[in-house]
Amino acid sequence: MTDVPRMRVNQVGYLPDGPKAATLVTDATDPVPWRLRRDGVVVAEGESQPRGHDPSAGLDVHVVRFDAVREAGCFVLEADGATSDPFAIDEGLYDDLRGDSLVVFYGQRSGIAIDEALLGPGYGRAAGHVDVAPNRGDGAVPCLPAGHATTADGVDLYDGWTGGYALDVTGGWYDAGDQGKYVVNGGIAVAQLLGLYERALRAGTADALGDGSLRVPERGNGVPDVLDEARWELDWMLRMRVPAGERYAGLVHHKVSDERWVGLPMLPADDPQPRYLHRPSTAATLNLAAVAAQGARVLAPHDEAFATLLRTAARDAYDAAQEHPVLLAPDTNVLANAGSGPYDDADLDDDFLWAATELYLTTGDERYAADLRANPYAPVFRPEGFDWNHVAAWSRLQLATVASPLPERDAVRASVVQAADALVDQQATQPFGHPYVPTTGRYDWGSNGLLLNNLAVLAAAHEITGDPTYRDAVLEGVDYLFGRNALGVSYVTGYGTRDVRNQHSRWYSHQLDPALPHPPRGTVSGGPNSDCPDPVSAALAGSPAQRCFVDDIGAYGVNEMTINWNSALAWVASYLGG
Repeated sequence: MTDVPRMRVNQVGYLPDGPKAATLVTDATDPVPWRLRRDGVVVAEGESQPRGHDPSAGLDVHVVRFDAVREAGCFVLEADGATSDPFAIDEGLYDDLRGDSLVVFYGQRSGIAIDEALLGPGYGRAAGHVDVAPNRGDGAVPCLPAGHATTADGVDLYDGWTGGYALDVTGGWYDAGDQGKYVVNGGIAVAQLLGLYERALRAGTADALGDGSLRVPERGNGVPDVLDEARWELDWMLRMRVPAGERYAGLVHHKVSDERWVGLPMLPADDPQPRYLHRPSTAATLNLAAVAAQGARVLAPHDEAFATLLRTAARDAYDAAQEHPVLLAPDTNVLANAGSGPYDDADLDDDFLWAATELYLTTGDERYAADLRANPYAPVFRPEGFDWNHVAAWSRLQLATVASPLPERDAVRASVVQAADALVDQQATQPFGHPYVPTTGRYDWGSNGLLLNNLAVLAAAHEITGDPTYRDAVLEGVDYLFGRNALGVSYVTGYGTRDVRNQHSRWYSHQLDPALPHPPRGTVSGGPNSDCPDPVSAALAGSPAQRCFVDDIGAYGVNEMTINWNSALAWVASYLGG
C-alpha cells in the first residue's frame, strides 16, 4: 500500500478511558512537537518520546501519547510534517467487531448453502461437499488408501495404514482458504468460541452474545448464536471418530481433505477432487476430549441431551488417547501436492494437559485432577504466544478462570498474572506497543493470531485481579492490528483506512475474479512471517520481521485466513466489547 502516513495510529480508534498512543516514523533524534486536531481545531499537544531504531520494524521511531484525551469525535494526529489517518475516540468502537469476527465462521461452513441475506450481498454460495457433482462429497469419505502418502524416497508416512470403512463427515468448518477440515485446528477455534461465551457469563455481558446476536441460520432457536456456531463444528468432530471394531477404534481422524490441492479460485461446491480421511492421531483425539468436555459444560443449560452425549464422548476420547498416547500425525508437507496442511505435532503433553483440564472442570472427577498434577509440561507460557499446537497456556487460562474446587487454583491464577506481567514488560520495549516479542526476533506463521492469544493472557489477568493495567495492555496491543505497525495497515478486513482484503482463500478471491468477494468484514490476516514461505512473499525474506508481509492472495505464508486466528480475534473482541 502506498502513501502510508509516517504517523501510525489505530485506524479504528481508541476508547475514551483507555490508553492512546501512536508511533511516528522519523530520524529526528530529539523530541518533536505534536498536535491532536478535531475538526481542524487543536485539542491537545505535547512532545514525542524518541525510541531510536526498532529492529522488528527496521525503522527509527518516536512514540506519541495522548492518554488524557477522553472526548469523543474524529481526530487526526500531526507531528514532524506527518498527518495520521483519521481515527475515532468512542465508547463503542469494538461492538461491531465482536459480531463480525464471529460471523466469519458462518462463511467457513461446509455442508450448507451460505445465505447472502445473512453473510452479505455477494457472499451467497452453494453448499460444499454434499455429494452433488462435481463434488465427491463428504457423505461417505473413505480412508486414505495405503501408499497414497508415500514420499519420493519411498517412505510411507502412514506405514501402510488404511481402513475399509467410510464415514459421513459432512459439516464442520473449512479450516482456512482451502477445502480441508482439520480436527486439531477446529479444536482450539471451538474452545475459544465456547470460552468467550463462558467469559461473558462471568462478566455479566452474555446478553450481547445471545440468540439473535449473529447473522446465522439458527438465530431465533432460543440458543445463544455463538453456541450454535460452535456446535456446527462439534457435531462434525464427533463424526470424525473411528467406528467400533476397527483398528484405532475410539480415536479421531486427524483430517479430511482433498487428495490434491486445487487452484485458486475454487468454490467449495465446484471442488472435483477425491476426499479422504487421514489416519487418526492422538492429538486429534485429545482435542475432541477437551472441547467435548467444555461443550458439555457450556451447552448443558440449552441442550442437556447433547451435553450428555458430549460428556461421554470426552471421557471415551480421553481413554482412547491414553491407550494410544503417541500416534502422531506426520508432516505431509514433504509430499508433492499433498492436498492438505499437516498440522503435525510431536509434543502431546500439552494436549493431555488441556483434555484433563476441561474434563476436570466439567466433571470434578479427581482422576483428571491427578493427571493434571502428574503432567510435566513446561513452560506453560511462551513469549511467542499459544496456538493450536501449544495449548498449555489456554489450558491454564481455563483452569484459572472457570470456577472449580481445585486446591491449587490460587497458584494457577498467580501463574497467569505472572505471565501477564512478563508480557507487560515485553510490551514496554516495543515502540509499536504490541506484546509479541519472540525470543528469536523472528515472527512466526500466524503472528497476528499469536499476538491476539497473548492479549487473552493479559485479559485473563485483568479478570483475575481487576487491575486496569492489564486491560490497558490489551487495548494498546490491539492498536498494532489496526494500523499502528511498521506497514501502517489494518490486518482486519473492513476495519481501518487501509485494511487487508486479499487473504489467501479459494472462494474469497476477488483479486483473481472480480465476480467473487473479498473476505467478509472482520476477517483477520495471519500477518508477518519471517520465513516468507510462499512464492509471493519470498522476495521479502530477510526483511525486518514486521515487514515480512504483503496483501496478496498468493501469499499464503503471510496472508491466509484461518478459523483459529479468527477465534482469537473474536475472543479479544468479545472482551473489549464488555
